[in-house]
Amino acid sequence: MAFRVYKSGSKMDEKEIFERIQKGDEKALEFIYKKYYRMMTKLVMTNSGTEDEARDVYQDALVVFWQKATSGKLVLTSKISTYVYSICQNLWRKELDRKKRLSHEAKDSSVTIDMDSPEREKIMAKCLNQLGETCRKVLMYYYFDEMSMQEIADRLGFANTDTAKTKKYKCKQKLDELVRSQYSEKDFLD
Repeated sequence: MAFRVYKSGSKMDEKEIFERIQKGDEKALEFIYKKYYRMMTKLVMTNSGTEDEARDVYQDALVVFWQKATSGKLVLTSKISTYVYSICQNLWRKELDRKKRLSHEAKDSSVTIDMDSPEREKIMAKCLNQLGETCRKVLMYYYFDEMSMQEIADRLGFANTDTAKTKKYKCKQKLDELVRSQYSEKDFLD
């Protein structure tokens, strides 16, 4: 079945596009993507976001829309653009909250471990080996190889530097928890 170009503004066109998306028509979703791209990305970029973040948020919003529409559980009571816009707003709000939380937590948790003694190195190596491979790589690249977040994101195939930062933060938390659960402060004192 050929996909015809829709005229904007007509209620029938919106309904027909939505029905096609519900049936899994990726061309209809692509049409929506292109039609509302500027509007949706502008929302993020005018609210402290980069173009990459805006594109990521919009793509995530369309995935949410697609999943809900194809599940058959979505009853659309507004225009598609209004619905997708609200998803973008919610996703971006969550992302801003996450960024704020991370920056506060980074200020609060400046726990550093002096790695001078061989015993301390053994403790850290043992705990690092208990982490998953991705966490181990992130921490090794960052702390030992002194790679930038961009280099880590590229090396490990993360979407962007924010993803790498979040992963590093979570992995550092896991490592700290492992060290605390298995060793006491006296293990780190001479």
